[in-house]
Amino acid sequence: MHCIVTAGATWEPIDQVRRLTNFSTGSLGTSLARHFASAGHSVELLLSDAAPAPSDLPGASLTVTRFSTTSSLEALFQSRCTSNPVALFHAAAVSDFQVAGSHERRSDGSFVPLSAGKLSTRDGRLWIELSPTPKILPKLRGWYPAARIIGWKYETDGTRADVLARVARQFSESRNDACVANGPAYGDGFGLVRPDGSVLDLADRPALLDALLHDLNRFAASSPSSPPRSGH
Repeated sequence: MHCIVTAGATWEPIDQVRRLTNFSTGSLGTSLARHFASAGHSVELLLSDAAPAPSDLPGASLTVTRFSTTSSLEALFQSRCTSNPVALFHAAAVSDFQVAGSHERRSDGSFVPLSAGKLSTRDGRLWIELSPTPKILPKLRGWYPAARIIGWKYETDGTRADVLARVARQFSESRNDACVANGPAYGDGFGLVRPDGSVLDLADRPALLDALLHDLNRFAASSPSSPPRSGH
């Protein structure tokens, strides 16, 4: 089965030398890609250019393509869209916000837009306006209608019940087949959540990798034989 795994953080430019990003290292998605390739699946890892280069890859069964911004990752997905069965594991930490504008505040309280390759610090405080980045996961079903799509939901605030409610909203918006829930709000380990609300609790990363491989093997066994992918 051909798999596409995303890993690491997207980033959005503030100016030509500064960027807005998050703490993701890409290690979980990279481990997942390596695990699938070692089991005999064909894997393309879409990896953030801010993530460390992976080592000890399993050879020709795993290729790595780098992305940077949210729009660049979206373009990679679009260029690979196919009606053939594929498995998508969208573990990348996509930035929730992008810079809509930078401003200097005048003494009268008004804001003046700034434009420079490198914004100066000499004038003191800088006001940056943020806007939401486009969501990629809800678009994947349209681009990959026969795919097995696994989303992620990492949450820091609220309770486990709150996380599962957000996962349910993800299913409604994105029509994905499963979601991996984790983070401080979820609690220890990981939860592999199905659209019917059932949750498989997994104690650690190795347990998660094995559960997702089992899910992938079942999908591959039930899929008709076809070329692994077609791009345009």
